[in-house]
Amino acid sequence: MSRFFSYFLLSGVKWLSAIFYRYDVQWLSQHQGVDWDKIRLIVFLNHTSLFEPIFIRVAPNRFIWRLSKELVVPGADITMNRPIVGRFFKKLLPGVVAITRKKDFSWSYFLEKISPRSIVAILPEGRMKRENGLDKHGKEMTVRGGIADILHGVDNGEALFVYSGGLHHIQTPGQKMPKLFKRVKVNLEVLDIARYKECFSHQNFSEFKAKLIDDLNHRLANLIPKD
Repeated sequence: MSRFFSYFLLSGVKWLSAIFYRYDVQWLSQHQGVDWDKIRLIVFLNHTSLFEPIFIRVAPNRFIWRLSKELVVPGADITMNRPIVGRFFKKLLPGVVAITRKKDFSWSYFLEKISPRSIVAILPEGRMKRENGLDKHGKEMTVRGGIADILHGVDNGEALFVYSGGLHHIQTPGQKMPKLFKRVKVNLEVLDIARYKECFSHQNFSEFKAKLIDDLNHRLANLIPKD
């Protein structure tokens, strides 16, 4: 039953997004399209708002059906413990796993939930950008290392990179109601996971992690849509 309810909610978000927002979508891949059946990993860069589920607008219904059953995604425990927002996200995404943002038991538990059929989604910056371009503690937004743990264990399929143009013009952190009839900008790129990992020649996991983070920080700085 939870899968059907999740699919209903995700489809509703897609439908409402199509009504209230206009989308500028640019493909950065050589082939402008996705074999949605091959997607194993979704990497979302430039995390700015809790209203980012509206990016589901770019996905076909058959992929939303897969997400309703196979999606595994980490969610900050601070958000997931909020009485209204947390409950909504748990219904929207039954595969969300609350984590503490530290590499502790919660992160290990999240990794254990990933199966060969899972679609893993992650926001690798690990926190949300404020309007001043920094996180809530005034620190620069950069990629953290958790994504290396995920990618290290995935050797097949494709990764969908979602480069958000930002949603501060729609909803800023702490603002309850979003603004409607705005334009949403997003760049998309699909990469073969095995070939992508081959780009990071390494002697050990630490070296792989460092090179991956450097690449993702470069993508964060250069591939998100510009105004």
